[in-house]
Amino acid sequence: MAEFTHFNESGRARMVDVGAKASTERLATAQATVFLQPDTLEKIQHGTIAKGDVLAVAQVAGVMGAKKTPDLIPMCHPILLTSVDISFKEVSQPDREGRCSITITATAKTTGPTGVEMEAMTAAAVAALTIYDMCKAVDRGMSFGDICLLSKSGGKSGHYMRPA
Repeated sequence: MAEFTHFNESGRARMVDVGAKASTERLATAQATVFLQPDTLEKIQHGTIAKGDVLAVAQVAGVMGAKKTPDLIPMCHPILLTSVDISFKEVSQPDREGRCSITITATAKTTGPTGVEMEAMTAAAVAALTIYDMCKAVDRGMSFGDICLLSKSGGKSGHYMRPA
């Protein structure tokens, strides 16, 4: 029978002990994509969304999301993040469904005994949710996709790169 690392001898959830693991530099990059109407993207680009500068607020929200990850994901260890960076790529050309997109890329870094994949993915997801919140008055049909880990390095499991 397989041993589950996040269950104690009574079968109840537990946080894994990472105390004996070596501290290494760890880096993870994740993304999330927001799909929105062309006029919504245009309003974001021209700074005419009533709530303010959408991408500036989403950038700060993404950093805050990374910092709050262990408060949101039950088995995540609180870690000392050494850096979090959020960037945006806007696609103004509508897809087959007539939607434009903003892809958020979040990179988190630490030196410690456990990785930062969840922090990077939380940062990207929170930035996406913030874009929705900032723009929902003009586009309630926005949606999200491609929330995923792009790459990670450091630790015992080594390097991971999402296939293209």
